[in-house]
Amino acid sequence: MNRILVLGAGYAGLTAATILAAHGKRREDVQIAVVNATERFTERLRLHQTASGQQLADLRIPELLKGTGVEFVCGWVTGIDAGARTVRIDDDRVMEYDTLVYALGGVADTAAVPGVDHHAYTFDSVHDAELLAQRLARLGGGTVAVGGSGLTGVEAAAEIAEQHPELQVVLVGRAEPGSMMGPTAKAYLHGALERLGVQVRSGVEIVKVLSDSVELAGGDSIAADVVLWTSGVRVPPLAAAAGLDVDERGRVVTDAALRSVSHPEVYAIGDAAAIRQAYGVMHGTCQSGMPTGVHAAVSIVRALKGKEPKSFRFGYYHTPVSLGRHDAVVQFTRPDNSPRRLSLTGRRAVWYKETVSAAPWPTYGRMKRFPRSGSLWPRGGRFTR
Repeated sequence: MNRILVLGAGYAGLTAATILAAHGKRREDVQIAVVNATERFTERLRLHQTASGQQLADLRIPELLKGTGVEFVCGWVTGIDAGARTVRIDDDRVMEYDTLVYALGGVADTAAVPGVDHHAYTFDSVHDAELLAQRLARLGGGTVAVGGSGLTGVEAAAEIAEQHPELQVVLVGRAEPGSMMGPTAKAYLHGALERLGVQVRSGVEIVKVLSDSVELAGGDSIAADVVLWTSGVRVPPLAAAAGLDVDERGRVVTDAALRSVSHPEVYAIGDAAAIRQAYGVMHGTCQSGMPTGVHAAVSIVRALKGKEPKSFRFGYYHTPVSLGRHDAVVQFTRPDNSPRRLSLTGRRAVWYKETVSAAPWPTYGRMKRFPRSGSLWPRGGRFTR
């Protein structure tokens, strides 16, 4: 019996499990199980909407896996014994595996700056976003400081400003918002933030978060009734503790087929993996995470058939950014994520983002019925979106 265990049911992990199930339906010698901390599927691409008070679909992982034959185990992973090929769950269950898919993702890096742990909200889960929504609903006025001027921070600042016009939203970070975009898209993004009343403080560094303010390098500070932290990601220490080779950020170092370089029976995907391509190590996004899940599943299927896995190749295609519910900007990119001249703005960008990247569960449905459907299937070893 080939026991395949998937740790984590985010975009990457759920994709891997669904593809594996679709290929393993006719095999009685394959068992697939998925372990996740909660039954609810976290739509990380929409947590800024939840935080602003919008009600979204309550997607349940057992329902998304219904009919696949995959066993779902709800629990926190507390340890991995790579030598014994076992995983320990928080209720003292021990699960054995022959092949492990490590897809535990990452969480907000709340340890890098003093006070973040105690005084800032994060987007680590639906529950965290709902707690922020409840706090914002009670404010009635005041200032929200969003720490981190990357795309998550931009989307959160825009969404909160649109849904709560009574609040002053301040976006604070070292980088200029949209710095990875071309001139046209970046100018549009800045215009949208200005239209929504978002105050941008770029080129500054938050060095401490207090209950009523954030302190900046150089001695300045910004008064804030609420702080949302979106700057930086860290991964669980489980892989390093298990003896897997990891990089300086704790991500599992993989070979070209997404196998751990130290433990080839372990595949690492999504944010938890350090996956090197010709242009460098991939950064974690849904755009790249789901293809890693597909490739790991296909590689495992090939191995079960006695074939060698193919190398994973991925090129970025776009950077879609929502700017509230009625506006967006999409920067199309080269494979290395550098901007092309082409971009979309306004209603066309809203339609594009909602259609292409904001609702992945229909893709899971297609994969359950026919594993080669959808744009996430590799063509000649290369993934595109």
